[in-house]
Amino acid sequence: MKRHRTVCAVLAALLIGAAASGCADGADEGAAGRDGPAAGRPGAAAAQAGPAAAEAKARARAERLKRELAARVAVAKKWGLAKVPLAAPAPPAVKPRITTREGFEVEGGETLPPVFTTVPTKERIVFLTMDDGAEKDPELLRMMTELKIPYSAFLSDYVVSDDYGYFKDMQARGVTLNNHTLNHRYLPGLSASEQRREICGEQDKIERFLGKRPTLFRPPYGNYNGDTLRVAKSCGITAVPLWAAEAFPDHMEWREWDRDLHPGDIILTHFRGEEDWEGSMADMVRRVMKTVTDKGYAVARLEDYV
Repeated sequence: MKRHRTVCAVLAALLIGAAASGCADGADEGAAGRDGPAAGRPGAAAAQAGPAAAEAKARARAERLKRELAARVAVAKKWGLAKVPLAAPAPPAVKPRITTREGFEVEGGETLPPVFTTVPTKERIVFLTMDDGAEKDPELLRMMTELKIPYSAFLSDYVVSDDYGYFKDMQARGVTLNNHTLNHRYLPGLSASEQRREICGEQDKIERFLGKRPTLFRPPYGNYNGDTLRVAKSCGITAVPLWAAEAFPDHMEWREWDRDLHPGDIILTHFRGEEDWEGSMADMVRRVMKTVTDKGYAVARLEDYV
């Protein structure tokens, strides 16, 4: 009888222990359900890894940006720029509506390509454009590529035709090649048929030798009339960008009374060298980038906005 009571006591203790263990497990599982994996379990490591992974990713991104900035500083120093050029923002998903600048209209021009000096934008960006193509400086191609400064070229065949290869190389580096007429003549002094030869003839030349028909056209000296715009439209031109400022190796010239840059301004310069300027094209780029960067602007790609 005594032995029987002993066995029953042991069994009761075992049952109580099992019940307590079950309650503990249930409590742990409930906590895991409410607050996530319990410490010491496989899920806990995964939960703790989330913040650690995010922190590691942030550190890696910071290191990458630091390396990129160091590389940009080194390239700017290599090319003699006092400051690193500012990076342009991403281009707009929808291009802005371009209209003719007041005072630049021609009669019946509502349906003709717009003539403008500034692109409508609130971003602190400007656009760099180069005319004619007389100077074919390989240093310019290397400099602009390494600095990642976008620009657009407006070509005249009479100075380009001796070396289309130079401009094919330029095009391969992402530069858009646009129309500046065959022979750089004063267009308002020509008949409509003569203007057609100058404008549409250059369209044909660029398409034939450089592979793509332009949509942007700049008349020589910025001079045009109604015939100019009608002829340009007839052979594929959709816009006529002029300029708000002009860059030289030793100075800037301004169209506006305040002699300053404004968001969306187009800057003109030329393919010229030391025979025409007191400086090289690289000197001109240094001058214009000092002006642009000091004033808090970045250079953007014109064709992303027009």
